[in-house]
Amino acid sequence: MAIKDWINKRGFSVRERFQKMMKCIWSGQQIRVDDTIASSESLATRDYSVSGYSSRPGEMAETKVDNSNIEEAESSLRESGYLNYEEARALLGRLEYQKGNIEAALHVFEGIDVAAVTSKMKVSLARRCEQNRRRSQSDAAPAMSMHAVSLLLEAIFLKAKSLQHLGRFGEAAQSCKVILDNVESALPEGLSDNYSTDCKLQEILNKAVELLPELWKLAGDPQEAILSYRRALLYYWNLDMGTKSKLEKEFAVLLLYSGADASPPNLRSQMEGSFVPRNNIEEAILLLLVLLRKFFLKRIGWDPSILDHLAFALSVSGELRAIAHQVEELHPEIMNRKERYSTLALCYYGEGEDIVALNLLRNLLNSRDNPDCILELLLASKICGENMSCIEEGISWARKALSGLNGRCGQMVSKANCLLGVLLSSQSRLVSSDSERILKQSETIEVLETAEKMMTERDPYIVFHLCLENAEQRKLDVALYYAKQLLKLEAGSSVKGYVLLARILSAQKQFVDAETVINAALDQSGKWDQGELLRTKAKLQIAQNQLKNAVETYTHLLAVLQVQYKSSGAGKKLLKTKGKWDRSLEMETWHDLANVYTSLSQWRDAEVCLSKSKAISPFSASRWST
Repeated sequence: MAIKDWINKRGFSVRERFQKMMKCIWSGQQIRVDDTIASSESLATRDYSVSGYSSRPGEMAETKVDNSNIEEAESSLRESGYLNYEEARALLGRLEYQKGNIEAALHVFEGIDVAAVTSKMKVSLARRCEQNRRRSQSDAAPAMSMHAVSLLLEAIFLKAKSLQHLGRFGEAAQSCKVILDNVESALPEGLSDNYSTDCKLQEILNKAVELLPELWKLAGDPQEAILSYRRALLYYWNLDMGTKSKLEKEFAVLLLYSGADASPPNLRSQMEGSFVPRNNIEEAILLLLVLLRKFFLKRIGWDPSILDHLAFALSVSGELRAIAHQVEELHPEIMNRKERYSTLALCYYGEGEDIVALNLLRNLLNSRDNPDCILELLLASKICGENMSCIEEGISWARKALSGLNGRCGQMVSKANCLLGVLLSSQSRLVSSDSERILKQSETIEVLETAEKMMTERDPYIVFHLCLENAEQRKLDVALYYAKQLLKLEAGSSVKGYVLLARILSAQKQFVDAETVINAALDQSGKWDQGELLRTKAKLQIAQNQLKNAVETYTHLLAVLQVQYKSSGAGKKLLKTKGKWDRSLEMETWHDLANVYTSLSQWRDAEVCLSKSKAISPFSASRWST
């Protein structure tokens, strides 16, 4: 009541007092309590919201902004007795920012001497933490009120936002980093829960922690963004669950897709034997698993993109079985039956467990509740095409897919025809009648040519099988044409294309040209992809009666396979689906080498080769034949 009477007596308007305060900014003077007194209307209004900025012009908005800044000035005056130069600039800068005058706001913020107030802010934050711990108010008053600290930290934050608006992302990141540096330096053990009662300070820190990595990403510095995310997650900022989960997901996405190689995190304290990620993929997987765990504990809502990113990360790491385990743990309401079975089938198929994948697809496709399952039908027919005991079933799935498509999508129809052609080709090798086999072979060529005609873009998979089928039917000129087309289409990136071309040339008795093709492929391929190339080269050398050269080639091949088999780490994980094929290739190589030694009458060496193959597979028919 005394303040009201004094205001009425003096007759000053609120706007006039605020304008007088702002005039002092340029002179660096301090405004005493005697010159500016708080209005009774704002006594209950002491907090402000960082997220409430508005850049919309208008008379009502300006009035609201003015009142907000007046209330802030009053709060500072009540707490400290005066409003210093930096605080006044912070208020004026915020006023300009709210009006949308970004450049003017930045000009005002740049006039704040951050270095001069940094030490005071640190002292105030540290003392506040100590007082909360001791529950005592008998200590000396802090160098700066918490309201003033919040006001200046907000000014630094708005300066960063202004620089961001102007496209100066690097400077904005450095400005935002000042906030976190000051708080972390003053409170090395993190913010206590008592700071959450100071809504202004906590809100500024939440915004700054979220903004900093985004600014580094905009500045094109993924390494700094990675460090900022780690800082946000490892330091105790007292973040709410939603903000922390958002940061974890964004960090995982950055690690997976930024292309930057991050060094392993330097954890301050950890339990002995705890897991420390060694690379981007492992760290991203760890973050995504943490998010899934939070969902299972009902701390956050369901986000389907988490599972998508996790599936990508685990598939890149060769851990398809881990994806299957995660999918199996999901509640049926999260993922419908069709999507669940399809994902599981893909995972187990990728792991080489074809029968498990096929059984899952059978359960799905035999249900009447899933009429539109074209992709699942195509996958089932593809798996059947790789298993000679399921050829008839695969043909029925492929025909059902074609019937379901009914010409709707040319590309899908082309794929379905190709799979049907592969199945018919396999079926033609099982029939006993020559006339029936010729009929099946003719139908196979017809279906594969239909698949080729319906391609929107030439598909290497279709061209390969069209080439292979013509070669098997001894239509070598046509097969040679498709082999050259395949090599051109793949730009020499596929080992299968080179091997197929070399075999067709070999069938035409062009051994020298075939070996030249294989040598070119060896020059362009990686070490782990040379197995089948080397075996083909050795066979070509045998065909040319170059047995000594063939022995050297087989020896080289066996050395490559041994190193590949004994390799460890990430490379071994990625090769595990090829393990059975590599061991089979090694066994057949020992048999081929034994045959060469037999031709050279080196019986002891031939017996050693057969003993090596016996260790791999003691019941091999080709071994007993040799």
